[in-house]
Amino acid sequence: MIATSLTLLLVLIGVSIPVGAALGVLGLILDPLYSFLPLSRAMGEVAWGTSNEFLLVAVPLFIMLGEILLRSGLAERMYNAMSLWLSWLPGGLMHANIGASALFAATSGSSVATAATVGTVALPQVKKQNYNEPLFLGSLAAGGTLGILIPPSINLVIYGVLTNTSVPKLYLAGIVPGLGMALLFMAVIALACMVKPAWGGKKISASWSARLTSLVHLIPPLLIFFLVVGSIYAGVATPTEAAALGVIGALILAAFSRRLSVKMLLTCFEGTMKSTAMIMLIVIGAAFLNFIMSGIGLTNAITQAITELGVSPMMMLLVLVVFYLVLGCFMETLSMMITTIPIVAPVMIALGFDPVWLGIVIIILVEVALITPPVGLNLFVVQSLRTTGSMNDVMLGSLPFVLMLLGMVFILAVFPDVALWLPQIFG
Repeated sequence: MIATSLTLLLVLIGVSIPVGAALGVLGLILDPLYSFLPLSRAMGEVAWGTSNEFLLVAVPLFIMLGEILLRSGLAERMYNAMSLWLSWLPGGLMHANIGASALFAATSGSSVATAATVGTVALPQVKKQNYNEPLFLGSLAAGGTLGILIPPSINLVIYGVLTNTSVPKLYLAGIVPGLGMALLFMAVIALACMVKPAWGGKKISASWSARLTSLVHLIPPLLIFFLVVGSIYAGVATPTEAAALGVIGALILAAFSRRLSVKMLLTCFEGTMKSTAMIMLIVIGAAFLNFIMSGIGLTNAITQAITELGVSPMMMLLVLVVFYLVLGCFMETLSMMITTIPIVAPVMIALGFDPVWLGIVIIILVEVALITPPVGLNLFVVQSLRTTGSMNDVMLGSLPFVLMLLGMVFILAVFPDVALWLPQIFG
Protein backbone atom coordinates (compact mmCIF):
# COMPACT_ATOMS: atom_id res chain seq x y z
CA MET A 1 0.00 0.00 0.00
CA ILE A 2 2.81 2.41 0.93
CA ALA A 3 4.85 1.59 -2.19
CA THR A 4 1.78 1.88 -4.44
CA SER A 5 0.84 5.29 -3.01
CA LEU A 6 4.36 6.71 -3.35
CA THR A 7 4.72 5.38 -6.90
CA LEU A 8 1.35 6.84 -7.96
CA LEU A 9 2.25 10.22 -6.44
CA LEU A 10 5.60 10.36 -8.26
CA VAL A 11 3.92 9.36 -11.54
CA LEU A 12 1.23 12.06 -11.19
CA ILE A 13 3.83 14.73 -10.42
CA GLY A 14 6.12 13.37 -13.15
CA VAL A 15 3.48 13.85 -15.85
CA SER A 16 3.27 17.55 -14.87
CA ILE A 17 -0.14 17.49 -13.20
CA PRO A 18 -0.29 20.50 -10.82
CA VAL A 19 0.68 19.37 -7.33
CA GLY A 20 -2.60 20.36 -5.67
CA ALA A 21 -4.59 18.43 -8.28
CA ALA A 22 -2.17 15.46 -8.11
CA LEU A 23 -2.76 15.12 -4.36
CA GLY A 24 -6.54 15.14 -4.82
CA VAL A 25 -6.39 12.69 -7.75
CA LEU A 26 -4.21 10.32 -5.70
CA GLY A 27 -6.86 10.37 -2.98
CA LEU A 28 -9.55 9.52 -5.54
CA ILE A 29 -7.44 6.58 -6.83
CA LEU A 30 -6.60 5.17 -3.38
CA ASP A 31 -10.22 5.36 -2.17
CA PRO A 32 -11.74 2.59 -4.39
CA LEU A 33 -8.52 0.55 -4.27
CA TYR A 34 -8.29 0.15 -0.49
CA SER A 35 -11.51 1.42 1.16
CA PHE A 36 -14.77 -0.49 1.58
CA LEU A 37 -16.59 2.84 2.10
CA PRO A 38 -16.89 5.66 -0.50
CA LEU A 39 -14.66 8.09 1.39
CA SER A 40 -14.45 10.45 -1.58
CA ARG A 41 -18.03 11.57 -0.88
CA ALA A 42 -16.62 13.55 2.06
CA MET A 43 -14.53 15.69 -0.30
CA GLY A 44 -16.79 18.73 0.05
CA GLU A 45 -16.81 18.55 3.84
CA VAL A 46 -13.02 18.16 3.96
CA ALA A 47 -12.51 21.09 1.57
CA TRP A 48 -14.86 23.33 3.57
CA GLY A 49 -13.43 22.34 6.96
CA THR A 50 -9.87 22.94 5.78
CA SER A 51 -10.45 26.28 4.08
CA ASN A 52 -12.57 27.47 7.02
CA GLU A 53 -9.56 27.43 9.39
CA PHE A 54 -9.24 30.96 10.87
CA LEU A 55 -5.43 30.88 11.00
CA LEU A 56 -5.23 30.29 7.23
CA VAL A 57 -6.76 33.71 6.61
CA ALA A 58 -3.28 35.00 7.46
CA VAL A 59 -1.93 33.44 4.25
CA PRO A 60 -3.51 35.83 1.68
CA LEU A 61 -2.91 38.75 4.03
CA PHE A 62 0.83 38.08 4.27
CA ILE A 63 0.99 37.58 0.48
CA MET A 64 -0.77 40.92 -0.02
CA LEU A 65 1.62 42.58 2.44
CA GLY A 66 4.59 41.44 0.33
CA GLU A 67 2.88 42.55 -2.89
CA ILE A 68 2.25 46.06 -1.53
CA LEU A 69 5.85 46.45 -0.35
CA LEU A 70 7.10 45.35 -3.78
CA ARG A 71 4.75 47.48 -5.90
CA SER A 72 5.19 50.59 -3.76
CA GLY A 73 8.95 50.69 -4.32
CA LEU A 74 9.73 50.28 -0.61
CA ALA A 75 11.61 47.03 -1.28
CA GLU A 76 13.87 48.65 -3.88
CA ARG A 77 14.80 51.52 -1.56
CA MET A 78 15.44 49.00 1.23
CA TYR A 79 17.84 47.06 -1.01
CA ASN A 80 19.72 50.19 -2.02
CA ALA A 81 20.17 51.11 1.64
CA MET A 82 21.43 47.60 2.45
CA SER A 83 23.92 47.80 -0.41
CA LEU A 84 25.46 50.97 1.05
CA TRP A 85 25.97 49.34 4.45
CA LEU A 86 27.15 45.85 3.39
CA SER A 87 28.97 46.32 0.08
CA TRP A 88 32.37 46.82 1.81
CA LEU A 89 32.46 43.12 2.78
CA PRO A 90 34.19 40.54 0.51
CA GLY A 91 31.40 39.73 -1.90
CA GLY A 92 29.95 43.23 -2.05
CA LEU A 93 26.30 43.30 -3.12
CA MET A 94 25.85 39.57 -2.47
CA HIS A 95 25.75 40.48 1.23
CA ALA A 96 23.08 43.06 0.40
CA ASN A 97 21.12 40.22 -1.26
CA ILE A 98 21.16 38.29 2.02
CA GLY A 99 20.57 41.32 4.26
CA ALA A 100 17.70 42.64 2.15
CA SER A 101 16.18 39.14 1.98
CA ALA A 102 16.32 38.83 5.77
CA LEU A 103 14.68 42.22 6.21
CA PHE A 104 12.04 41.60 3.56
CA ALA A 105 11.40 38.14 5.07
CA ALA A 106 10.52 39.91 8.30
CA THR A 107 7.57 41.50 6.53
CA SER A 108 6.39 39.21 3.73
CA GLY A 109 6.33 35.69 5.23
CA SER A 110 6.89 34.17 1.81
CA SER A 111 10.03 32.64 0.28
CA VAL A 112 8.93 33.13 -3.32
CA ALA A 113 7.98 36.77 -2.71
CA THR A 114 11.34 37.41 -1.02
CA ALA A 115 13.38 35.81 -3.83
CA ALA A 116 11.35 37.53 -6.55
CA THR A 117 11.45 40.97 -4.91
CA VAL A 118 15.15 41.09 -4.05
CA GLY A 119 16.06 39.33 -7.31
CA THR A 120 14.20 41.87 -9.41
CA VAL A 121 16.13 44.72 -7.82
CA ALA A 122 19.55 43.01 -7.62
CA LEU A 123 19.99 41.10 -10.89
CA PRO A 124 20.95 44.08 -13.09
CA GLN A 125 24.06 44.48 -10.89
CA VAL A 126 25.60 41.10 -11.88
CA LYS A 127 27.10 42.18 -15.18
CA LYS A 128 27.34 45.87 -14.30
CA GLN A 129 29.63 45.14 -11.33
CA ASN A 130 31.22 41.99 -12.86
CA TYR A 131 30.17 39.49 -10.15
CA ASN A 132 30.57 35.72 -10.37
CA GLU A 133 27.12 34.97 -11.77
CA PRO A 134 26.42 31.51 -10.26
CA LEU A 135 27.33 32.63 -6.72
CA PHE A 136 25.33 35.85 -7.09
CA LEU A 137 22.29 33.90 -8.31
CA GLY A 138 22.74 31.36 -5.51
CA SER A 139 22.73 34.15 -2.92
CA LEU A 140 19.37 35.36 -4.26
CA ALA A 141 17.81 31.88 -4.23
CA ALA A 142 19.19 31.12 -0.76
CA GLY A 143 18.29 34.53 0.65
CA GLY A 144 14.71 33.92 -0.44
CA THR A 145 14.50 30.83 1.77
CA LEU A 146 14.69 33.10 4.83
CA GLY A 147 11.13 34.19 4.00
CA ILE A 148 9.66 31.01 5.50
CA LEU A 149 11.81 30.97 8.67
CA ILE A 150 12.08 34.55 9.93
CA PRO A 151 8.68 35.59 11.33
CA PRO A 152 6.07 36.31 10.20
CA SER A 153 6.14 33.10 8.14
CA ILE A 154 3.27 31.55 6.17
CA ASN A 155 4.83 28.08 6.48
CA LEU A 156 5.12 28.36 10.27
CA VAL A 157 1.42 29.25 10.40
CA ILE A 158 0.60 26.11 8.38
CA TYR A 159 2.85 23.95 10.60
CA GLY A 160 1.05 25.38 13.63
CA VAL A 161 -2.34 24.51 12.11
CA LEU A 162 -1.27 20.96 11.21
CA THR A 163 0.28 20.14 14.60
CA ASN A 164 -1.82 22.35 16.90
CA THR A 165 1.37 24.14 17.98
CA SER A 166 1.42 27.75 19.20
CA VAL A 167 2.21 30.04 16.26
CA PRO A 168 3.56 32.83 18.53
CA LYS A 169 6.03 30.33 20.04
CA LEU A 170 7.02 29.16 16.56
CA TYR A 171 7.61 32.78 15.53
CA LEU A 172 9.85 33.35 18.55
CA ALA A 173 11.73 30.10 17.84
CA GLY A 174 12.40 31.14 14.24
CA ILE A 175 14.11 34.46 15.01
CA VAL A 176 17.57 33.28 16.17
CA PRO A 177 17.95 30.41 13.63
CA GLY A 178 16.73 32.76 10.89
CA LEU A 179 19.29 35.43 11.72
CA GLY A 180 21.89 32.67 12.19
CA MET A 181 21.16 31.39 8.69
CA ALA A 182 21.62 34.89 7.26
CA LEU A 183 25.04 35.12 8.97
CA LEU A 184 26.07 31.66 7.72
CA PHE A 185 25.06 32.64 4.17
CA MET A 186 27.12 35.84 4.44
CA ALA A 187 30.07 33.87 5.88
CA VAL A 188 30.16 31.45 2.94
CA ILE A 189 30.00 34.38 0.49
CA ALA A 190 32.86 36.18 2.27
CA LEU A 191 34.95 32.99 2.39
CA ALA A 192 34.42 32.27 -1.31
CA CYS A 193 35.33 35.83 -2.29
CA MET A 194 38.44 35.83 -0.10
CA VAL A 195 39.61 32.66 -1.84
CA LYS A 196 38.58 33.99 -5.27
CA PRO A 197 38.61 37.84 -5.03
CA ALA A 198 37.49 38.21 -8.67
CA TRP A 199 34.12 36.67 -7.74
CA GLY A 200 33.31 39.68 -5.57
CA GLY A 201 32.98 42.10 -8.48
CA LYS A 202 34.04 45.74 -8.50
CA LYS A 203 34.63 47.38 -5.16
CA ILE A 204 31.76 49.70 -4.24
CA SER A 205 32.49 52.64 -1.99
CA ALA A 206 29.99 54.69 -0.03
CA SER A 207 30.39 57.72 2.20
CA TRP A 208 29.20 57.69 5.79
CA SER A 209 26.80 60.53 5.04
CA ALA A 210 25.17 58.43 2.27
CA ARG A 211 24.92 55.44 4.61
CA LEU A 212 23.35 57.46 7.42
CA THR A 213 20.93 59.12 4.99
CA SER A 214 19.88 55.70 3.67
CA LEU A 215 18.82 54.49 7.13
CA VAL A 216 15.45 56.15 6.61
CA HIS A 217 14.67 53.51 3.94
CA LEU A 218 15.21 50.68 6.45
CA ILE A 219 12.60 52.07 8.79
CA PRO A 220 9.43 51.02 6.83
CA PRO A 221 10.14 47.24 6.85
CA LEU A 222 11.19 47.41 10.52
CA LEU A 223 7.96 49.26 11.35
CA ILE A 224 5.95 46.54 9.60
CA PHE A 225 7.87 43.83 11.47
CA PHE A 226 7.27 45.42 14.87
CA LEU A 227 3.63 46.11 13.99
CA VAL A 228 2.98 42.48 13.01
CA VAL A 229 5.14 40.59 15.50
CA GLY A 230 4.85 43.18 18.27
CA SER A 231 1.04 43.14 18.19
CA ILE A 232 1.10 39.35 18.62
CA TYR A 233 3.35 39.36 21.69
CA ALA A 234 1.65 42.40 23.21
CA GLY A 235 -1.51 40.30 23.25
CA VAL A 236 -3.29 42.84 21.05
CA ALA A 237 -3.79 40.57 18.01
CA THR A 238 -3.82 36.97 16.87
CA PRO A 239 -1.44 36.05 13.99
CA THR A 240 -4.30 36.52 11.52
CA GLU A 241 -5.27 39.91 12.94
CA ALA A 242 -1.59 40.91 13.02
CA ALA A 243 -1.33 40.09 9.29
CA ALA A 244 -4.28 42.42 8.65
CA LEU A 245 -2.56 45.14 10.69
CA GLY A 246 0.54 44.62 8.55
CA VAL A 247 -1.46 45.16 5.36
CA ILE A 248 -2.95 48.38 6.77
CA GLY A 249 0.53 49.54 7.78
CA ALA A 250 1.90 48.76 4.30
CA LEU A 251 -0.95 50.69 2.67
CA ILE A 252 -0.21 53.72 4.89
CA LEU A 253 3.49 53.55 4.00
CA ALA A 254 2.65 53.23 0.28
CA ALA A 255 0.37 56.28 0.53
CA PHE A 256 3.07 58.19 2.42
CA SER A 257 5.57 57.44 -0.38
CA ARG A 258 3.00 58.60 -2.98
CA ARG A 259 2.87 55.18 -4.69
CA LEU A 260 -0.65 54.17 -3.64
CA SER A 261 -3.02 54.08 -6.64
CA VAL A 262 -5.95 52.10 -7.95
CA LYS A 263 -3.73 50.50 -10.60
CA MET A 264 -1.15 49.45 -7.99
CA LEU A 265 -3.86 47.99 -5.75
CA LEU A 266 -5.41 46.03 -8.62
CA THR A 267 -1.98 44.56 -9.43
CA CYS A 268 -1.51 43.62 -5.77
CA PHE A 269 -4.97 42.03 -5.60
CA GLU A 270 -4.31 40.01 -8.76
CA GLY A 271 -0.96 38.72 -7.46
CA THR A 272 -2.50 37.88 -4.09
CA MET A 273 -5.40 35.99 -5.65
CA LYS A 274 -3.12 33.92 -7.90
CA SER A 275 -0.77 32.94 -5.07
CA THR A 276 -3.59 32.26 -2.60
CA ALA A 277 -5.49 30.10 -5.10
CA MET A 278 -2.37 28.01 -5.72
CA ILE A 279 -1.67 27.59 -2.00
CA MET A 280 -5.26 26.76 -1.06
CA LEU A 281 -5.56 24.19 -3.87
CA ILE A 282 -2.51 22.45 -2.41
CA VAL A 283 -3.88 22.72 1.15
CA ILE A 284 -7.28 21.29 0.20
CA GLY A 285 -5.78 18.56 -2.03
CA ALA A 286 -3.37 17.51 0.71
CA ALA A 287 -6.11 17.58 3.39
CA PHE A 288 -8.29 15.32 1.24
CA LEU A 289 -5.38 12.95 0.61
CA ASN A 290 -4.58 12.83 4.34
CA PHE A 291 -8.26 12.06 5.05
CA ILE A 292 -8.20 9.16 2.56
CA MET A 293 -4.86 7.91 3.91
CA SER A 294 -6.23 7.89 7.46
CA GLY A 295 -9.43 6.18 6.32
CA ILE A 296 -7.66 3.32 4.55
CA GLY A 297 -5.12 2.89 7.35
CA LEU A 298 -2.12 4.10 5.35
CA THR A 299 -1.17 6.73 7.95
CA ASN A 300 -1.11 4.10 10.72
CA ALA A 301 0.86 1.72 8.46
CA ILE A 302 3.52 4.35 7.78
CA THR A 303 3.70 5.36 11.46
CA GLN A 304 4.00 1.72 12.53
CA ALA A 305 6.69 1.04 9.91
CA ILE A 306 8.72 3.99 11.18
CA THR A 307 8.23 3.04 14.84
CA GLU A 308 9.26 -0.57 14.21
CA LEU A 309 12.63 0.58 12.91
CA GLY A 310 13.60 0.69 16.59
CA VAL A 311 16.19 3.43 16.10
CA SER A 312 17.35 6.04 18.63
CA PRO A 313 15.89 9.59 18.54
CA MET A 314 19.09 11.00 16.97
CA MET A 315 19.13 8.28 14.33
CA MET A 316 15.46 9.03 13.66
CA LEU A 317 16.39 12.68 13.18
CA LEU A 318 19.00 11.62 10.61
CA VAL A 319 16.33 9.53 8.84
CA LEU A 320 14.06 12.61 8.84
CA VAL A 321 16.79 14.76 7.26
CA VAL A 322 17.45 12.20 4.51
CA PHE A 323 13.70 11.74 3.98
CA TYR A 324 13.12 15.46 3.39
CA LEU A 325 16.24 15.82 1.25
CA VAL A 326 15.02 13.06 -1.09
CA LEU A 327 11.38 14.17 -1.07
CA GLY A 328 12.39 17.79 -1.68
CA CYS A 329 13.83 16.77 -5.04
CA PHE A 330 10.37 15.75 -6.26
CA MET A 331 7.74 17.78 -4.37
CA GLU A 332 6.92 21.44 -3.99
CA THR A 333 7.60 22.64 -0.44
CA LEU A 334 4.10 23.52 0.74
CA SER A 335 2.55 20.28 -0.51
CA MET A 336 5.47 18.37 1.00
CA MET A 337 4.79 19.95 4.39
CA ILE A 338 1.06 19.39 4.33
CA THR A 339 1.39 15.79 3.13
CA THR A 340 4.15 14.66 5.49
CA ILE A 341 3.81 16.61 8.74
CA PRO A 342 0.60 14.85 9.93
CA ILE A 343 2.57 11.58 9.65
CA VAL A 344 6.07 12.67 10.69
CA ALA A 345 5.31 15.06 13.58
CA PRO A 346 3.45 12.57 15.87
CA VAL A 347 6.29 10.04 15.53
CA MET A 348 9.02 12.60 16.27
CA ILE A 349 7.11 14.15 19.18
CA ALA A 350 6.51 10.67 20.64
CA LEU A 351 10.29 10.16 20.59
CA GLY A 352 10.68 13.20 22.85
CA PHE A 353 11.35 16.02 20.38
CA ASP A 354 9.83 19.40 21.26
CA PRO A 355 7.09 20.29 18.71
CA VAL A 356 8.29 23.92 18.49
CA TRP A 357 11.91 22.84 17.90
CA LEU A 358 10.73 20.22 15.40
CA GLY A 359 8.81 22.88 13.49
CA ILE A 360 11.95 24.97 13.00
CA VAL A 361 13.99 21.92 11.89
CA ILE A 362 11.32 20.90 9.37
CA ILE A 363 11.11 24.46 8.02
CA ILE A 364 14.90 24.50 7.50
CA LEU A 365 14.72 21.16 5.68
CA VAL A 366 11.92 22.59 3.56
CA GLU A 367 14.21 25.57 2.84
CA VAL A 368 16.75 23.07 1.47
CA ALA A 369 14.06 21.77 -0.88
CA LEU A 370 13.53 25.33 -2.17
CA ILE A 371 17.04 25.43 -3.63
CA THR A 372 17.68 21.82 -4.66
CA PRO A 373 16.89 20.55 -8.19
CA PRO A 374 14.83 19.48 -10.00
CA VAL A 375 11.81 21.27 -8.46
CA GLY A 376 13.43 23.84 -6.13
CA LEU A 377 10.93 26.67 -6.40
CA ASN A 378 13.40 29.48 -5.68
CA LEU A 379 15.68 28.19 -8.44
CA PHE A 380 12.86 28.68 -10.94
CA VAL A 381 11.96 32.09 -9.50
CA VAL A 382 15.52 33.41 -9.87
CA GLN A 383 15.93 31.83 -13.31
CA SER A 384 12.65 33.40 -14.47
CA LEU A 385 14.06 36.85 -13.69
CA ARG A 386 17.01 36.34 -16.07
CA THR A 387 17.02 37.08 -19.79
CA THR A 388 19.94 34.77 -20.64
CA GLY A 389 21.79 31.78 -19.16
CA SER A 390 20.80 28.28 -18.09
CA MET A 391 19.30 26.92 -14.90
CA ASN A 392 22.61 25.17 -14.19
CA ASP A 393 24.13 28.49 -13.08
CA VAL A 394 21.47 28.93 -10.37
CA MET A 395 21.76 25.30 -9.23
CA LEU A 396 25.56 25.43 -9.01
CA GLY A 397 25.53 28.72 -7.11
CA SER A 398 23.03 27.37 -4.57
CA LEU A 399 25.13 24.37 -3.49
CA PRO A 400 27.25 26.17 -0.82
CA PHE A 401 24.06 27.52 0.76
CA VAL A 402 22.50 24.04 0.90
CA LEU A 403 25.49 22.98 3.02
CA MET A 404 24.93 25.97 5.34
CA LEU A 405 21.26 25.00 5.81
CA LEU A 406 22.26 21.46 6.72
CA GLY A 407 24.88 22.93 9.05
CA MET A 408 22.12 24.83 10.88
CA VAL A 409 20.16 21.58 11.32
CA PHE A 410 23.28 20.08 12.92
CA ILE A 411 23.65 23.11 15.22
CA LEU A 412 19.99 22.79 16.29
CA ALA A 413 20.43 19.06 16.94
CA VAL A 414 23.44 19.68 19.19
CA PHE A 415 22.17 22.92 20.75
CA PRO A 416 18.32 22.85 20.76
CA ASP A 417 18.19 26.02 22.88
CA VAL A 418 19.26 28.03 19.83
CA ALA A 419 15.59 27.73 18.80
CA LEU A 420 13.96 27.24 22.21
CA TRP A 421 15.46 29.89 24.46
CA LEU A 422 13.27 32.77 23.21
CA PRO A 423 10.02 30.76 23.55
CA GLN A 424 11.15 29.69 27.04
CA ILE A 425 11.82 33.30 28.07
CA PHE A 426 8.73 34.93 26.58
CA GLY A 427 6.39 31.95 26.22
